[in-house]
Amino acid sequence: MPRLTRDRTTWLAYAQLGLWGFFLYGFGPVVPLLRDEQGTSAAVASLHSTGIAVGALLGGALFAPLARRIGRGPAIWTGLAGVALGVTAFGTFRALPATITAMAVIATFGMMVISGVTVVLTARHGVAAPAALSEANAACAGMGILAPLVIGASVDAGWGWRPAMAAEVGLIALVALAALTFRVRGPEADPAAAAPGARPAVPASGTPVPRRLPQAYWVAWVLMAVTGSIEVCLSLWTADVLRTHAGLGAGAASAAVAAIVGGMFAGRLVGGRIALRYRPVPLLLAALGLSLAGFTLFWATPIGGLAVAGLVVLGLGNALHYPLAISIALAVAGPAADKAAGWASYSMAVGFGIAPVALGRVADEVGPHLAFLFLPAFIAVAALLAVRLGRSLRDRTSKPAALPVRVA
Repeated sequence: MPRLTRDRTTWLAYAQLGLWGFFLYGFGPVVPLLRDEQGTSAAVASLHSTGIAVGALLGGALFAPLARRIGRGPAIWTGLAGVALGVTAFGTFRALPATITAMAVIATFGMMVISGVTVVLTARHGVAAPAALSEANAACAGMGILAPLVIGASVDAGWGWRPAMAAEVGLIALVALAALTFRVRGPEADPAAAAPGARPAVPASGTPVPRRLPQAYWVAWVLMAVTGSIEVCLSLWTADVLRTHAGLGAGAASAAVAAIVGGMFAGRLVGGRIALRYRPVPLLLAALGLSLAGFTLFWATPIGGLAVAGLVVLGLGNALHYPLAISIALAVAGPAADKAAGWASYSMAVGFGIAPVALGRVADEVGPHLAFLFLPAFIAVAALLAVRLGRSLRDRTSKPAALPVRVA
């Protein structure tokens, strides 16, 4: 069984992804409040997710060349500085075009953080990368638990959501200060400097990068887009469903979104160990089944407590969707991991840019509760893709070593 060795660089990567998680999971509960403030419809408010999609496209295109020029570690810190700048603008300006633009800026730099952390952990931990990525995303979810609770408390206290979101800037500064104080070095330029006992998944600089990514990567790419759609729709509209169907107030509904993130946090902590023992695709199918069970309980009950319990189960299932899909994608990409991580941001852009807008438009017609039936459809599609990915991986590994892998 592979062993996961956590050094200071690994812990720093966990913290950096956690900073992004605080914003990402705090943004969802803010959308209904911002919609009320700006007096817009659900479809118009969902354009903020379109801003995220545009930013994800830009961030995905910029990460690989930036990492080659300045290194992966500095690229991650550049991303966090940009996130701080965007969050400041988001909390300062109130007009709809300005807040959408701020979201695009935040997402552009946020995708650099995600891509950088993902590639750093994959390069550093090799065959143990799925476990490392699961733990990193647990840190992301752990910070995400805090954000909705802080926002809900701030709203109930009459302060609004802005002071809670402003905490993101302070947290980024705090982690940067801690890294300097404890002299935590970023990743080496040469991924061969991996943790003791780990096999680098990304070759050292100078290794030829394939012009094309393998077919299995693109199956994983589509899978990430679909599971990303599940997560962003939950982030943006769960509070609305809790308000309209389960009878919770605005502050309580915003805080209750933390139930999903709490489930994800627990699932990723446990999932890190499970991922060391079981193959990714069967584990992913089990996670999708758990997500469907949690969604059914959440959607079917009008009782607030039961709905929140369903969200916890849903979060447990969702916990492993992204870590498993991205670890498979980067593993099959081999020496093209920086390129693959950049393209992965495009899959997130698809998820953020299409699904929430479609759900928002349907919600304007039939209400958010019925519109949420999009989610079991996404889960079914993800399961089909996971099965297809399993077949692609079996075909790939069954080929003689001397034969080239078929590419997309």
